[in-house]
Amino acid sequence: MRLPRFILPALLAVSSATAAEKLNVVFILADDLGWGELGSYGQKKIPTPHLDRLAAEGMRFTRHYSGAPVCAPSRCVLMTGKHLGHAEVRGNRQAKLTDARYDEGQHPLTSGAVTLAQVFREAGYATGAMGKWGLGPVGSTGDPNVKGFDLFFGYNCQSVAHSFFPATLWRNAEKVPLNPKPVPGRARQPEGEVRLEDWQGQTYASLPIVAEAEKFIAANRSRPFFLYLPFTEPHVAMQPPRAWVEKFPRDWDPVPYRGESGYLPHPRPRAGYAAMIALLDDHVGRVLSALERTGAAGRTLVVFSSDNGATHAGPPGTRFHIGGADPAFFNSTAGLRGFKGSVFEGGIRVPMIARLPGRIPAGTVNATAGYFADWFPTLCEAAGLPRPAGLDGESLWPALTSGKTTPRAKPMLWVFPEYRGQVAVQWGDWKLIRQDLATKQPGPWQVYNLATDPGETRDVAATQADLIRRTEELLRREVAPNPVFPLAIPGVTAPGQ
Repeated sequence: MRLPRFILPALLAVSSATAAEKLNVVFILADDLGWGELGSYGQKKIPTPHLDRLAAEGMRFTRHYSGAPVCAPSRCVLMTGKHLGHAEVRGNRQAKLTDARYDEGQHPLTSGAVTLAQVFREAGYATGAMGKWGLGPVGSTGDPNVKGFDLFFGYNCQSVAHSFFPATLWRNAEKVPLNPKPVPGRARQPEGEVRLEDWQGQTYASLPIVAEAEKFIAANRSRPFFLYLPFTEPHVAMQPPRAWVEKFPRDWDPVPYRGESGYLPHPRPRAGYAAMIALLDDHVGRVLSALERTGAAGRTLVVFSSDNGATHAGPPGTRFHIGGADPAFFNSTAGLRGFKGSVFEGGIRVPMIARLPGRIPAGTVNATAGYFADWFPTLCEAAGLPRPAGLDGESLWPALTSGKTTPRAKPMLWVFPEYRGQVAVQWGDWKLIRQDLATKQPGPWQVYNLATDPGETRDVAATQADLIRRTEELLRREVAPNPVFPLAIPGVTAPGQ
């Protein structure tokens, strides 16, 4: 039946109102941000007013975990809702190692992998990603456009993202010129004066990335959107603009960083690192302001987290951590053991803040245990979208909206073939770890009670034989073979799986 013409404007108005009322999602991801590096998590030296405001207006979680101890697999877990026993990407492997067609980018997601962005786009959402991708080169099955994003702007390749002054960034399948004289992400300067200006370029890449996010929010003010913002800070190389470095005390830095632990030299490494976190906070502030300007803040779920823990130590005998970071000075792990690359708490426990006015109680702190695999079912439930079959996570929506700590039904697990091979499983307060699995002498099970020993200092494996047995049974069920990222777990998986 043909509808009368006078009815069409009314129907269009209703449709527009319905679209405007749909939940928007903005997921902001920091890169290598430590558990203790935000004011709301106890940081004393680096001001993070915008993120602290987000925590005051929303919920801060105290037992949230990344998908993996390093970048690409953690993002895979987030985007696909599959833990590391099922994830396609379990390490930072370069795509060119298995496919000579690609000169940049990481091992790609396959055509069969379903991402959060695909589900939201299928539901009529505008979808955008600005920042660092790392899940497949342009033109591959893991291309962000193929994986559900209408617009991608930023670094496709994690290695290119080691410089904040690259030659180009990607806008979908096109390279956008950025710096006529790009600055590499790695160099050493054993002698002489270390000058900041020697390692600065024309355009600091994060600034056009944030501007693109602001434009995306403005362009979709009348349409529901899913916006993924994997910012690069505070991952080294340490290259924040001078104006941001100058915000911090000169007496913090008695000696320069000369690149001895990798990446670029810096005359004031502590001030430089603090500047990167302050810049990250400013990015978040700009995104929050863009939501407010468009009237979308009240119907937008904003989530903030980090892809793994703080930057790990440099070579033996070096003063600085990788890239010149100094986690001890900033208390970056707030007493947790380990750093990036480790399945100890300092490598995988991460800040997590969520805000949705009127639904998530403001100023609350929640001890619900959760990790990146949980965000796929959580965001589907929040937006009223169907969940794909086979997700590994549990929805955090009940905990987010009730404000109450919610017990988990499933254990959390990490199967990480890099950094000598590691596996970890959490059952409530119990955490089990095996290390050195990719060596000739795999380590034994370690067992820690996080309720009484959050610093993982007392291994009680000798008294937990039954828990170890249950854990091995769980891993036999939950670890699927992955020939690209194999890891043999003695008593659990066969070599090459």
